[in-house]
Amino acid sequence: MVISMPSFHCKIGTADGRIVEKVFDSGSRVQLKTNLEDQGFHVFQIRRQTLSFLQGKNQSSARINSRRFISFNQELLVLLRSGLPVLQIFDTQIDQMESGPFREVTSEIREEIRGGSSLSDAFAKFPNSFPPLYIAAMKAGEKTGDLAETLTRFLEYQKRVETIRDKVKSASFYPLLLIIAAFVVVVFLMLFVVPSFTQIYTDANVELPLMTQILIGISTLVGQYWYLSIIVALVSVPLFKSVLHSTRGRLGVDRFLLRLPFIGGLKVEYALSSFNRTLGTTLASGTPLVTAMQMSRGTLNNLHLEQEMTQATRRVEEGSSLSESLDRAGFYPPLALRMVNVGETSGSLTDMLGDIADYYEAEVERRLTRLTTMIEPILMMTMGLMIAFIIVAMYIPIFQLAGTVG
Repeated sequence: MVISMPSFHCKIGTADGRIVEKVFDSGSRVQLKTNLEDQGFHVFQIRRQTLSFLQGKNQSSARINSRRFISFNQELLVLLRSGLPVLQIFDTQIDQMESGPFREVTSEIREEIRGGSSLSDAFAKFPNSFPPLYIAAMKAGEKTGDLAETLTRFLEYQKRVETIRDKVKSASFYPLLLIIAAFVVVVFLMLFVVPSFTQIYTDANVELPLMTQILIGISTLVGQYWYLSIIVALVSVPLFKSVLHSTRGRLGVDRFLLRLPFIGGLKVEYALSSFNRTLGTTLASGTPLVTAMQMSRGTLNNLHLEQEMTQATRRVEEGSSLSESLDRAGFYPPLALRMVNVGETSGSLTDMLGDIADYYEAEVERRLTRLTTMIEPILMMTMGLMIAFIIVAMYIPIFQLAGTVG
């Protein structure tokens, strides 16, 4: 389920002493403030935007999807390796782009570079289009003088993330389609088929069995008070979103999801694959461990796990080893902890984090396959039983009438 995040208008101070105002999307005000401070900004003010759809075009409209992001960076990588000057690279890319928000952003980046900004600093001015991890990788590549290799690693990481994300989406599609189909069929039967039988039984003055009475009662409620369903949906959806957008509400929902059988384990394994892949990629680009953990924390995609990782990061900052800090976080499995410990001891932490990510990506795929295999027959059986109940409840009085006539 994809939930649109609220927009916040922020007044922030940059490292070079400038004060700028930008719009960011985030799950909560507290989370956004923490992320901005981790990136080195001084936060003066954060104000949530209301009715943002009525406001003019802003940076959020320049957001690009993952495929376009990968395509843009593949072109950038090829042009960098060709030895072209940076300004010519952007001229070439802009000439090939269709007019739109992203072309405007790219043009502004070119002007920033023309004005003397580094590539990473120019990209960092557009956080809604380019994620912090990407900016950090670019900064590390500029420091080491091997920007092309750093971008290659980041693109490999991004493709792996997209692959596992696509698998999660495809595994969710068919069950969701079955649920919608079952809902439509049941609503059709309750609104159009059951009332026809109800009129027949009323005219015949037949004594109805209990299951038929229950079904007719439900059908009558649905038919007479259908507008209540719309009211409930209109009220509950914004209410649920407001709960998810509050720190306390999202924390409660995330903790609940982790306790669910099977689903909780799937979420933890998905979080582990994302976090370890991101942490390994960030460390490989030359980012210090504490900074890499701060940047990778958001890929856990669960506020409870993010809070535990914040504590683990603080322990590393105070001098504890990574494996010990993750052990105290409470959600790292023993196998992953042993692999992290081996990586620290042998000096091959980045490789070991990649192996952990590979392992848990395979586990996520296995769980998704099992979940899809289990949920399809369960949904089909549930839908069949519901329809069977409606049909049986409607036809029992007819059989009783036939027996009486006979």
